[in-house]
Amino acid sequence: MQSEDVPVLIVGGSLVGLSSAIFLAWHGVPTLNVERHRGTAVHPRAGHFQLRTLELFRSVGLEEIIRRKSEEQYDPNGGIAAVESLAGRELATYIANINSGVADVSPSVRFFMTQQALEPILRTRAEELGAELRYGTELVSFEQDAGGVSAVVKDLDSGVERTVRARYMIAADGNRSPIRERLGIAMRGRGLISHSITIYFRADASALIAGRNLGVIYVFNPELRGFFRLEKSGRSGFLAVNTVGDTSLPEATSVADNVTEARCIELVRAAIGVPDMPVHIDDVATWRAVADNAERYRDGRVFLAGDAAHTMPPNGGFGGNTGVQDAHNLAWKLALAIKGAAGPRLLETYDLERRPLGELTVEQAYTRYVRRTAPYLGTESIQPVVDEWRMEIGYKYHSAAILSEADDDGALHEDPRESRGRPGTRAPHLFLERAGHVVSTLDLFGRHFVLLAGIDGREWCAALRLRSGQTSQQVDGVVVESYRIGPAGDISDPDGRFTDSYGISSSGAVLVRPDGFVAWRAREMIETPQKVLAEAISSILS
Repeated sequence: MQSEDVPVLIVGGSLVGLSSAIFLAWHGVPTLNVERHRGTAVHPRAGHFQLRTLELFRSVGLEEIIRRKSEEQYDPNGGIAAVESLAGRELATYIANINSGVADVSPSVRFFMTQQALEPILRTRAEELGAELRYGTELVSFEQDAGGVSAVVKDLDSGVERTVRARYMIAADGNRSPIRERLGIAMRGRGLISHSITIYFRADASALIAGRNLGVIYVFNPELRGFFRLEKSGRSGFLAVNTVGDTSLPEATSVADNVTEARCIELVRAAIGVPDMPVHIDDVATWRAVADNAERYRDGRVFLAGDAAHTMPPNGGFGGNTGVQDAHNLAWKLALAIKGAAGPRLLETYDLERRPLGELTVEQAYTRYVRRTAPYLGTESIQPVVDEWRMEIGYKYHSAAILSEADDDGALHEDPRESRGRPGTRAPHLFLERAGHVVSTLDLFGRHFVLLAGIDGREWCAALRLRSGQTSQQVDGVVVESYRIGPAGDISDPDGRFTDSYGISSSGAVLVRPDGFVAWRAREMIETPQKVLAEAISSILS
């Protein structure tokens, strides 16, 4: 049997698996993805991409190409609303414009895009960065020991098996994850809530959506409850159906039990609201709407990411986005561990940071499912709605890789407009000027630790520089870039907003992790900046 070695084996070649490969390659870590399907997604899933996800794709040079592809499919700035049917009454507006107010907090914008269109772009970028992707290849078995993971993989065309020895393995193998099952990791939460279907169809609904700012369209009528996503032409799209008929009957949630072409045409017509509308069914996918979170995201040298770690109904568009953010959080930590710059406790912070947010996100998706699709389930036990700002860019981390301040309340989220550089939060966005070019603060992050100091914080930067003008230095085996922000600094602040945005004085500083989260902050200069910085970095790296 042939064998090979690789630092990280990724099982899965869809959205989260590809994102994992990109982010690890961005940090210089070779990876191997194995995916049993023979190519990228064939169905247009995961259509609503959130701010944080786009910021992460921006950091690896993908935002512009993804945005252009999105605009081919959907109008930008669509809303999220509920209707009796497309031809019937509008019942509610959940979000009037998905990008209203976004410019104040992010350089990116939200948009709609099918996973079917996105994954080939991710695949190309992963290969450009050096990742190896093998489709039509499945994981047969694996064992792990103190030094790594030994896996057997099989090429499905030739039947040839080979062994892969990896230091770590990422399970991005979907909501029914065989790896999670093999590890005996249980799922906790609401469980199965519907045997749903998604109908991919062609029908001319262009006249019914003309002049209406509708991106995601929830349908609520006696025949069905679910949601539409139509392409910008209004002539094709998909309809997800969660329940049908009388919801007091058990068969209401068993939509997938009665899937015929004639039945699907009936459901599409009922959702459109035109009984004799010509409809062509292209395909139908059956799926389980589940709201569960894994009891742990790590087992030894194996890490769960994406649907393998958390499964949730699509309401709110959290599923794929949360998986991409899992991958980003894990990638820099694995990179530093593989390079010998971090201790084992840094890898423990993946579970400590992502699992509580996974649980929160599952519950928030369930809350939206109940309120928007299944009120018959009752609202007594659901969480109150946490707004999109907090869920997308206002979530907080608490772990040994964050040096929290004394007044930190331990909450999992806060308004991102009020975080002001608090350790554990995403570093705030504002536009600065660097070498004559306008850049977001977020553009400074992504590969290394970054120290941002006020204009009077020369000693912070000097503590990291061996010679005048140098903006990066190795500290405990990791690169730390340092910039003084302000007039005559390394980067100028034309609007004078930096210190207020980051909650420091002109002599203070913040240390931002490679994932763009604030790890440590000093509001003003102290007597021993070099010692304090060294201790902070050492603590973060365990």
